[in-house]
Amino acid sequence: MTSLSPGTLWSDLAGTLEDGGFVMPPLVAATFVLWYALGHRWLTLRRGLRGDLRRLWTAPPSGRGRGVLGRALTLAEGLRARPQVHRRPLLEEALAPVRLELARYRTVVRSVVTIAPLAGLLGTVAGMIETFDGLGDGALFAASGGVAGGIAQALLTTQMGLVVAVPGVIVGRLLDRKQRSLETDLDQLGALLEAAPTPEGV
Repeated sequence: MTSLSPGTLWSDLAGTLEDGGFVMPPLVAATFVLWYALGHRWLTLRRGLRGDLRRLWTAPPSGRGRGVLGRALTLAEGLRARPQVHRRPLLEEALAPVRLELARYRTVVRSVVTIAPLAGLLGTVAGMIETFDGLGDGALFAASGGVAGGIAQALLTTQMGLVVAVPGVIVGRLLDRKQRSLETDLDQLGALLEAAPTPEGV
């Protein structure tokens, strides 16, 4: 039975990176960038409060500072004393940084999941070129890789490109859906604030 010591795992990883050719280091870097961006979006896109927005709007303000919706409700609460015609523009101005934060790293995620399969395809083409060069020279194994090295590079880079892209597409779509839901909540909150009566004594 093969032992899974840290030294063995590192050696296997280094061998895989070497077999994959020049495309593998950028793909590994893209993996770290992608999951950093996804993690940041997941932490940012927290609603904070559960339940129907209309009920939350009429609920006591305690604990409203949590998450995107909590921050938005706190901002809206501070504008209820303003004239109705001015409330929504003021809320949109106050929520502009929140909306920007919701969209942060979205373009990065989309770019990485688009580029990763193309980089894998580039490695595949490079591996096939090496394979055909090896066939032409009659070299099954060579210092530069030969036929076996070319096939290994072609398969590894294709696999790595898909390993980076497919989870990124799935998680990215889920986070995009969550972002759209939060933006709908913010739009609805603006309408509720605009229609709310002015508190007595103001």
